[in-house]
Amino acid sequence: MTISVLLADDHELIREGLRRAFEREDDFEVIAEAASVAEAIAVGCKVDPTVAIVDLRLPDGTGLDIVRALRDHNADMGIVVLTMYAGDNQLFDALEAGASAFVPKSAPAEEIVAAARHAASAPRSFTSTDLAEALKRRTSPQGPQLSPREREVLALLADGLGVAQISRQLYISESTTKTHISKLYDKLGAGNRAQALMTALKLGLLATPDDSP
Repeated sequence: MTISVLLADDHELIREGLRRAFEREDDFEVIAEAASVAEAIAVGCKVDPTVAIVDLRLPDGTGLDIVRALRDHNADMGIVVLTMYAGDNQLFDALEAGASAFVPKSAPAEEIVAAARHAASAPRSFTSTDLAEALKRRTSPQGPQLSPREREVLALLADGLGVAQISRQLYISESTTKTHISKLYDKLGAGNRAQALMTALKLGLLATPDDSP
């Protein structure tokens, strides 16, 4: 049976790449595309695809609005959230909104196609390659374990320093600094600096202004 697909992303090149990836598969057919939240909801409710591939960030809102609307419209529609910002918060937001799968845009095309195939066969069963680790991070009573160097980098990020400034202050290369920041983001389940700092504050890894002497 052919799996029909709706692509919702505001970047035409990304939609084109996704369309080609699905067209290489015999059991998929891209039947519609959208470049905004409003368009995706309208088109999705009209054509009822088997699977919708939804970008998390769109010009007129969040892809989670699409997920909720399409899930309310059709409980059996598969919905895959595709995003450049693949932190724990985004993953759990997608799960709670009713998505069938969560995939970072950095994933190979084969992984996106596999997620769509899962969504088509089990639309109400959530999957993500990072789900187990994200759950472990969320349920850990001690929170993420940071190395002494990672704690130093975190403190400097909180002070507003950039990569070059952190590198000079810690006498390490910019490449090493970026590696530490990337590991910090992974451990904190964050997709950017603001999310990392907010999570660190919640977990008590950073002092709040009231804690300062």
